Amino acid sequence: MEAVAFAWLGAGLGVGITVFGVGTGIGRLAAAALDASSRQPENAGDIRTTMIIGAALIEGVALLAGVICILLAVKTGKL
Repeated sequence: MEAVAFAWLGAGLGVGITVFGVGTGIGRLAAAALDASSRQPENAGDIRTTMIIGAALIEGVALLAGVICILLAVKTGKL
């Protein structure tokens, strides 16, 4: 295999690991928010807002990781 094939394989693995981590993180975040909302229903709006902000930050890190993986794969000089 050529170096470019290994670069794209590494990029794919990197993005896959990132997506797994993001899915796990958002799942845990949502579970904690639902648990908190069920314990204190009067604060459900604040908890939901905080959860959405946290999920957006997690998604931002995932997007950054995906872009870095693609940039490192393209850096080999050949497509």
